[in-house]
Amino acid sequence: MVQNPKFTSVQTFSLVLMRLLIGWHFLYEGVIKLYSPSWTAKGYLLSATYMQSFFKWLASESMISIVDTLNIAALVLVGISLIIGFKTKWASIIGIGLLLMYYFAHPPFPGYPQGPSEGSYWLVNKNLIEAAALFVVFLFPTDFVFGIEKLFNRKKLQTSNPIN
Repeated sequence: MVQNPKFTSVQTFSLVLMRLLIGWHFLYEGVIKLYSPSWTAKGYLLSATYMQSFFKWLASESMISIVDTLNIAALVLVGISLIIGFKTKWASIIGIGLLLMYYFAHPPFPGYPQGPSEGSYWLVNKNLIEAAALFVVFLFPTDFVFGIEKLFNRKKLQTSNPIN
């Protein structure tokens, strides 16, 4: 069994900082969409270049309001969770799922047209990089270092090991 190495304070700070920055990005994207009454994912989904039938189904009239609501709610909840350090493993999994959906709607695969992007990519784009960063957040329990989980963990330790 591999022992967990001790991390320096700089390494720990870097992991927490990455979690906070990703959380801010998710929260910002969710809030902007929430307060923009005309926002919808319909155009993005209909312009999908990969798995087109699945994304067109998500953009259908019967699904789009559910998809829009779930997208906004997931972005906001993942963002808040990552920022405050509460249930970050669940937030990371949900965030990775969202990012992979965005990635596969417009993947930077050879032979596929580039979707809405800020540059030219080949196989790797910002969505894939952020998903990989969230996987790192998932693997390292930074919420026990800086976050609400640290408070809960401290209380559990105090109640399970009372001082005589």
